[in-house]
Amino acid sequence: MIFGSEPGARAKLKRQLIRSGMRPNDDRDAAFRRIIHSIPRGKVSTYGKVAAAAGYPLYHRAVARLLRVDVALPWHRIVGVGGQIKVPGAGAAEQRLRLQMEGVKFRGRRVDMEKYEYPLRPWDT
Repeated sequence: MIFGSEPGARAKLKRQLIRSGMRPNDDRDAAFRRIIHSIPRGKVSTYGKVAAAAGYPLYHRAVARLLRVDVALPWHRIVGVGGQIKVPGAGAAEQRLRLQMEGVKFRGRRVDMEKYEYPLRPWDT
């Protein structure tokens, strides 16, 4: 079993992972930046796929943390699973507007991922 057999081992590992992801890590953050910068205008990806392409498949929360602190990144091109905008408050309207200005279309409240998701390939960055 991946997470151990004792009760609570999975929850403990998850808490450790979350704490680790919330701390800055220069190598990990640089890998996330390379992947995020590789997403072209008019395309999107998800927090989880950015993390996986950077070599940190369980660190989607760390991607979100980085996007909150590094305003130079094209943060608006990163969405939640299924194309959901996850940015809270007025930032959600700004993200939607920025994506629409790049030509991204929505189906209701979600990005049309079949058409606009960029296939991340870590070897291209």
